Amino acid sequence: MIATIQHNNQNFEVDFSKPIDISITLTNTDENPIAWYIEKPVIEPVRFGHWVGKVSEGSSSTNFNNIFFNPHGHGTHTECLGHITKEFYSINRHLKTFFFTAELISVEPELRGEDRVITKNQIEKALEGKFTEAIVIRTLPNPEEKLSRKYSDTNPPYLDEKAAVFIRERGIKHLLIDLPSVDKERDQGKLLAHKAFWNVKNTHDLNDDARFDATITELIFVPDHVEDGSYLLNLQIASFENDASPSKPVLFKI
Repeated sequence: MIATIQHNNQNFEVDFSKPIDISITLTNTDENPIAWYIEKPVIEPVRFGHWVGKVSEGSSSTNFNNIFFNPHGHGTHTECLGHITKEFYSINRHLKTFFFTAELISVEPELRGEDRVITKNQIEKALEGKFTEAIVIRTLPNPEEKLSRKYSDTNPPYLDEKAAVFIRERGIKHLLIDLPSVDKERDQGKLLAHKAFWNVKNTHDLNDDARFDATITELIFVPDHVEDGSYLLNLQIASFENDASPSKPVLFKI
């Protein structure tokens, strides 16, 4: 299905029969990626005495599973500023539209002491002056091992605060990245990139110009064969009343 879309005084074509899913599948196996010092997800049938909610075990006509997982630590998720605020804010209430223009860029984080950091200059250079509603950051190198990586205590790369400020000032509302966090793993709770992107100055007394409609999506995976450039992003979330939801971002080449 090829659609012609008019957006911001521009017309472009999108082939909706060729989606590029950049989410990571959540499983209950050791192949599931893990961050933030937790165990793998649990997916198991409900049990009532001798009754087991699993067709293959003979006592049930349906498969009836409980699922225990953490959206921040177990896979692709989208979060709103409620992730860092004293007051509760729900991603389900603040993400109200789901299609956005997006630029996919690839960046190799720079070495800064023992850290690997994505800088403002790298983001600015990769965008090449383009304006967009969403930015998708693929870090290099980009092995498929990211699909099952165990991130805890590995000090993954992160986004420099100045880079987050630049993205915000550029008017970009949706930031997607293939890391467990835009911030350093152990940063004493500073969360500089989160705060800079959402324009949160005080997490206990939220400023009026904080960006309620902006989102961060972490733990995506963009395969190597997907080229940098312009896309239409469909940012799909589950209807969770929570600061974050498991999500399924899908790109369509423009």
